[in-house]
Amino acid sequence: MIIRRGMQLIVAKRAGWNIAAEAANAEELFAALVRERFDVVVLDLALRDRSGIDVLAQIRREHPHVRVLILASEPEELFALHCLRAGARGYVQKDGTADEILDAIERVAAGRTWLSAAVTEQMAAELIHPSDKEPHELLSPREFEVFRMLAHGKSITEIAASMNVSVKTASTYRTRILEKTGFHNNADIVAYAIRTRLI
Repeated sequence: MIIRRGMQLIVAKRAGWNIAAEAANAEELFAALVRERFDVVVLDLALRDRSGIDVLAQIRREHPHVRVLILASEPEELFALHCLRAGARGYVQKDGTADEILDAIERVAAGRTWLSAAVTEQMAAELIHPSDKEPHELLSPREFEVFRMLAHGKSITEIAASMNVSVKTASTYRTRILEKTGFHNNADIVAYAIRTRLI
């Protein structure tokens, strides 16, 4: 609620801009997307009822014309590239300045991509040294989301419910994560996530 009120105040700074709809959860968001067309969806990764990456993937499947700007508190150097790979047009942090957030919205609305200088540098480094990836960078966006939930101690059943998939599918994601990263169990995932500040 506080974040949404803050966004209202920020958007009000630009003449002709308005918030056409607000959503407290994924269900309200998709209902709004069916009702009308939006220039930009500003999506908070910290949803209560669903995985933010999963919601982003569903938006891309069901409403491919919608441009999505991710608003998050997670460090951009750890999460931005995963969101961009999942289909977001930009990633801006909640503690960014009002002007930065407005510029990000404007750029994404114009069909362009919003990247901070740090993320641009990170992408360039990845192109120059593709073999230097950290284990979590080898994961697909959905695998990375499962990885994060495992790191937070969630069970496979809880992960399946959060991602709206079967327990078998969630378990398959976990298996792929272990194969790609070389970790042996959940304890390895937790230890790595703590060491690299992913949680």
